[in-house]
Amino acid sequence: MAKDNNYPKLIKGGIHTDDRGQISFVNDMKFDAITRFYIINNSAENPLRAWQGHKIDNKYFYCIQGTIKVHYVKVDNWEYPSRDLKVESVVLKANESSILHIPEGFANAIQSLELGSKLISFSTLPLDRTSEDDVRFDSNTWEIDEIALFANNTNRKEEFR
Repeated sequence: MAKDNNYPKLIKGGIHTDDRGQISFVNDMKFDAITRFYIINNSAENPLRAWQGHKIDNKYFYCIQGTIKVHYVKVDNWEYPSRDLKVESVVLKANESSILHIPEGFANAIQSLELGSKLISFSTLPLDRTSEDDVRFDSNTWEIDEIALFANNTNRKEEFR
């Protein structure tokens, strides 16, 4: 991934384990601009939550349970986006402790790869300003191919249907 702030990037952390237990950390994450957070837990019936676009909000995603695949696309036109834009993806795992930063100007889709997966989403935009930012697109606006949907999770394909 590119290192500039206009493109999604993975902020790597780590995990420390000793006889007292485990600590997961992402020491390079800066919380200066964070105004709120929420936790996403997709249902077994609908493991894919797609597509949410953000014109001015930055999102930071951290998997706190299971495995989540975050798909994202750079939106070229907010009213009539091209349907052939390149969808990119990053897998986040609770046991790997990394945060994915998606800057403004992107749409994202959150996909659970395991039942019970949870993702914490940190946001830079206050709740009272979300109406000027949040753009919902139909879940079929950009295609996520079937292989990507169940990568690393072929045993659970039927459980999600």
